[in-house]
Amino acid sequence: MTNHWIDIKNSDCILIMGSNAAENHPISFKWVTEAMKNGAPLISVDPRFTRTSSKADIYTALRSGTDIAFLGGMINYILNNNKYFEEYVAEYTNACFIVADSYGFTDGLFSGYNPKQHKYDKSQWAFVKGANGIPKKDRTLQDPRCVLQLLKKHYSRYDVDTVSAITGTPKEDLTKVYETYGATGAKGKAGTIMYAMGWTQHTVGVQNIRAMAIIQLLLGNMGVAGGGVNALRGESNVQGSTDHCILFHILPGYLKTPKASQPTLAAYNKKYTPQTNDPLSANWWGNYPKYSVSLLKSFFGDKGTRANDFGYNWLPKLDDGKTYSWLDLFDAMYRGEFSGFFAWGQNPAGSGANANKNREAMTKLDWMVNVNIFDNETGSFWKGPDMDPKKVKTEVFFLPCAVSVEKEGSITNSGRWMQWRYKAADPPGEARSDGDMLIALGKKLKYLYRKDKDAVFPEPILNLKWDYTSHGEFDAHKMAKEINGYFLRDVTIKGKHFKKGDLVPSFAYLQDDGSTSSGNWLYCNSYTSKGNMAARRKREKSGIGLNPEWSWCWPVNRRIIYNRASVDLTGKPWDQEHPVIEFKGDVKDGKYVSKKWVGDVPDGGWYPMKNPDGSDRTDTKYPFIMKPEGHAHVFGPGRADGPFPEHYEPMECPVEKNALSDQLVSPVAPKYATAMDIYKSCDPQYPFVGTTYRVSEHWQTGVMTRWQPWLLEAQPQLFVEMSQELAKMRGIKNGEKVIVESPRGKVEAVAVVTIRFRPFKIQGTTVHEVGLPWHYGWVHPKNGGDSANLLTPSTGDPNTRIPETKAFMVNVKKA
Repeated sequence: MTNHWIDIKNSDCILIMGSNAAENHPISFKWVTEAMKNGAPLISVDPRFTRTSSKADIYTALRSGTDIAFLGGMINYILNNNKYFEEYVAEYTNACFIVADSYGFTDGLFSGYNPKQHKYDKSQWAFVKGANGIPKKDRTLQDPRCVLQLLKKHYSRYDVDTVSAITGTPKEDLTKVYETYGATGAKGKAGTIMYAMGWTQHTVGVQNIRAMAIIQLLLGNMGVAGGGVNALRGESNVQGSTDHCILFHILPGYLKTPKASQPTLAAYNKKYTPQTNDPLSANWWGNYPKYSVSLLKSFFGDKGTRANDFGYNWLPKLDDGKTYSWLDLFDAMYRGEFSGFFAWGQNPAGSGANANKNREAMTKLDWMVNVNIFDNETGSFWKGPDMDPKKVKTEVFFLPCAVSVEKEGSITNSGRWMQWRYKAADPPGEARSDGDMLIALGKKLKYLYRKDKDAVFPEPILNLKWDYTSHGEFDAHKMAKEINGYFLRDVTIKGKHFKKGDLVPSFAYLQDDGSTSSGNWLYCNSYTSKGNMAARRKREKSGIGLNPEWSWCWPVNRRIIYNRASVDLTGKPWDQEHPVIEFKGDVKDGKYVSKKWVGDVPDGGWYPMKNPDGSDRTDTKYPFIMKPEGHAHVFGPGRADGPFPEHYEPMECPVEKNALSDQLVSPVAPKYATAMDIYKSCDPQYPFVGTTYRVSEHWQTGVMTRWQPWLLEAQPQLFVEMSQELAKMRGIKNGEKVIVESPRGKVEAVAVVTIRFRPFKIQGTTVHEVGLPWHYGWVHPKNGGDSANLLTPSTGDPNTRIPETKAFMVNVKKA
């Protein structure tokens, strides 16, 4: 989230799309209710009428996988009807930047496309720069090559008739949604978006979010109270796990994983440290070397020195051009490219797309360690459906682990709030906490590498700093302090003196000379000499709900990021009723003569862009400090699939032609080529759109909840929801057992015939959609059904490789 849960109450309009917050985030939904009490309309856009929809002022449906068409129509509406916040757009976004003539878009393809490699040459999407190396701008937004004019041209094709034909959304509903949400572009108004996996799990997942980000920037809804682009994380610590590098392509704090072509620390830092010639750009990623060196010092301690690049060569390197995502990992496993696997706190036999392929891939392993709290489909895959245990060579080890209330530590929620949790009880039997298991594993590896004199490349393990225990057990406080970071020698920085062993007060004090450590620069300031900031529990009695002394929020306890965009050029809030920050410096002769921001922690403490008399200041910075140019990206030249979001059909779809171009699906979406990777579009064997979702009573693949009898009683087995029209066409009655089948697998489910799904009219043809929850599996309960991911395809977003599990083709028939 760019904002946070409580801030939702400040919104003037809430769009919930790609999520079902009332059902999947029921506690946090109270802040939506608070906003509605204050008059904010709630808009629910979902293929299915959900519990969220039942609370909404406006509900409409769209076919799964057509969100960009829907949002592109909103962009077109905002631009054509001058609903955008012109001053905000011209001053704070790159809408005013001039784009080079090399950029173009023709019939569904952006310039620079290589059809053999299925990749774009992104250098063709560059900005025109002046002699000083700074992008040329037209703040009047009239130049035909400025981003705003190119945006207008791109989305002029997304008229209401076309969008309705693609999405199946009635034209009058589209207009109502566009008018209602577009009204938040007025000065002093704010709209927010709440999204989840319904947007991300697509071959255009990143561009779904990009489209909404463009809308928020056009309306001036970024950085302000009640605004933002807000991801509803599917688990209480997904944000924290991402921050700390659970994904293959990042290190903690969103630093990049090194590549084989970057043999030295200097080469690595040069590659990922952006440069700017604009004195008004903070270019905060220009501090990259400080964060990377501090991370290396956290990893390797005294073993990492300037002479050995602080241990940089001990980090694993990615092969250039190769991805190691979830989809690629199981593809390689299926091909027998590696022999061992830790399934830690996960159930890929049920949670992964094309789950039959995942299960078969596990048979190719020599060993697998399953760390979990209950038996599950992954740990017992070898005796599951269509498996012959005698033919499975994989040796499986099950390690029982503690649940969240049986261990101490922190979680970071969707709103970036790091909150400390205390241990309530000891884990039962032989169950151990993750920290204790990892400490033991690390010590054993160190022992084995020391013992084996012929070990290949032992330095990464032997030199790894591994002192996070107290009294022989993992100490969460020691780890939290390590993540925050230490001064490693006596230093004086910015006129302040620090001793060796002092905790670093914020990332502004991190250095690239080896004098500081930090396990994650974003979390520097979370555990300081003042104590454990995440453990604070002081509530705010008034204001807009920032609660600065309740827990801690990255970065540096800033509750709303990019908050300097919430004020005008002189530092006065756009929204006087809900100020996030405000500049209160002294004024003399029309000029600011002292610095003083009040409210949230400002995104940089510089002076405002202008003085009260309207004169420009040179001792200031643009508000979007993480971008090299200091402006938010309406035009996004860094994405793998284009600088503007463009509608493409899902990899499997019910139509033969894209209504907007001759390019049916994303030209850069990944496809896999094993015998178990089958894709079918417009195939009469699979005529219906399928999608997956969650219910309140179960959690993820159900490992935590299917073993609880009271929850199982509430939702006992797999079901499939379908419209009355589809049920009548197939002769299916409510409550009957049916088979749902895709090219990759099939499941048995109970038919739920409902008005929550309605047929769509797509390009003159009736299209039906069905939906299944993905919480079930064959291990428990018996006859409760299996995973809905047996149906989903191995494909995903080209930027992140998140699987496309929200739109695929199926058939439904009586069991």
